[in-house]
Amino acid sequence: MGKSQKQSRRELIEKMTRDQARSDKRRTLLIVAGSIIVGLGIIAVPAVKLIQDSRTRDTAIASLGAAATAASCDAVIDDKASGTQDHKPDGEVINYPVSPPSSGPHYAVWAPFGKTFYSEGDRPPVPNLVHNLEHGYTILWYNDSTAKNKEQVDLIEKIAKAKLPDSANGKFIAAPYRATDGGPAWPAGKNVAFSHWSGNTPGQTTALGHRQFCGSVSGEALQQFMEKFPSTDAQEPNGG
Repeated sequence: MGKSQKQSRRELIEKMTRDQARSDKRRTLLIVAGSIIVGLGIIAVPAVKLIQDSRTRDTAIASLGAAATAASCDAVIDDKASGTQDHKPDGEVINYPVSPPSSGPHYAVWAPFGKTFYSEGDRPPVPNLVHNLEHGYTILWYNDSTAKNKEQVDLIEKIAKAKLPDSANGKFIAAPYRATDGGPAWPAGKNVAFSHWSGNTPGQTTALGHRQFCGSVSGEALQQFMEKFPSTDAQEPNGG
């Protein structure tokens, strides 16, 4: 009887060991499979983004967003411009007379050439962006309401990465303009604005800044604005 009990106990222990080994093997396989899936996902997400961005670069901005006639755009506003080469220390508060600014004093460093889209989280200070205006950039500004609308922000980012008209020469930035950035309130119902700082035209002693407000995001309206005010029409067109 004792021997039989010993044998039964040994067989039970052996069975438990085999079961545990099989369980460990299954768990290991599941962990490996899960890691492979996660790894593929990590690789796939940026790969898909690269493909999407590549396709976007070949898309003309005029085909994105609302048609110009449906975007509720106001007429272009011409502002008296000032501030050429007027560089202020970083951090100094600069109060611009118009909102968003179309010219004015600015910080000595402009936002990097080649980065065309800024979100709420990575936008540089407004005076850095005004320096870009001095060098022929057009800026699409979007207000707080639009910044909270993911669909609209995604559309703006797509426009910023799409094919710009030749007149822009790649000098374009889309960035949020917050109510806390100061200046007069935007017209009611207007959610995006374009701004550009022109050079001095022959026979004109006063330079001009230009702004246009729209109710909806329109790549076509933006293209028309940039064709009217090309990058070469600037205080310092060779910078940036």
